[in-house]
Amino acid sequence: MRLIDAAEVAQRLDHRTGIALVREAMIALSTGGSKQLLRGIIDLDEGNAFGVMPGALTGSGFGAKIVSVFPGAAAQGRSHQGVIVTFDPVTGAPAAVVDAGEVTAIRTGCATAVATDALARADAKRLAILGTGEQAWHHAAALRHVRPFEAVSIWGRDPAKARAMATRIERDFGLATRAASSVDEAVKDADVICAVSAAAEPILLSEQVADGVHINAVGSSRAGPVEIDPALVRRARFIPDHRVGVLAQGAEYLRAVELGLAAEDDVGPEIGRILAGLDAGRESASQVTVYKSLGSIVQDLACAAFLAH
Repeated sequence: MRLIDAAEVAQRLDHRTGIALVREAMIALSTGGSKQLLRGIIDLDEGNAFGVMPGALTGSGFGAKIVSVFPGAAAQGRSHQGVIVTFDPVTGAPAAVVDAGEVTAIRTGCATAVATDALARADAKRLAILGTGEQAWHHAAALRHVRPFEAVSIWGRDPAKARAMATRIERDFGLATRAASSVDEAVKDADVICAVSAAAEPILLSEQVADGVHINAVGSSRAGPVEIDPALVRRARFIPDHRVGVLAQGAEYLRAVELGLAAEDDVGPEIGRILAGLDAGRESASQVTVYKSLGSIVQDLACAAFLAH
């Protein structure tokens, strides 16, 4: 049984490779090439949580991600920590234990890049990122591979962190990046918006979003915390990563349902069906699209299988 630590994951799983792996995994999820259950979540004290995500992916075996989510730990390193345990599909024996925190950090931005490539306008050039944690950096790292962004704006509740992240992104990727003083300033003229914050209540409102923008709602991975407002859910073509999961645990969708602004029929096809050419993605240049990302075990299994071989 292989043990793959965070350092090996970071060394071997680059964003370009992750994009290719996640793309195929999401197609498999939507076309019968995988099996997975809804994630199980146990709420702990002080807003912390423990989760288990089991699944099987054709060609990559089966297994589970076992993860803790401690938002307060982000300042000391990482809010998501855990392991991905995979099993050999032929013998059933445990095959590998992989650092889940590093895989999650990389593959989340890669999944957003895959969705952005499928849903954003082809001429998208301006990127806005709401949030200043590790996902802000990983999203810039991944999305630069699917659109030739000319400018990036970063907003966060702590202006110093926003400035530091802007400096880091510009230094690492050569992208012209600035820290914005408000969400309004950050998203003005943006073609793609990534919400990767730990917000409990909406930080992005429909009135702030121009026609034709693509939005990635990533920060909330469970029922409860909401990053984008219900009016935006109602207005947009709302695309889930995993339909069953989003209907049960997608916080923005559930809030809109509570207010009578959305119903199951308003949720579009899974991103995997769009990637497979089975359903349409963006339907017009002026349409607002939202990709709702909860994260899926098939993404983790695909990455873990790559790392284990």
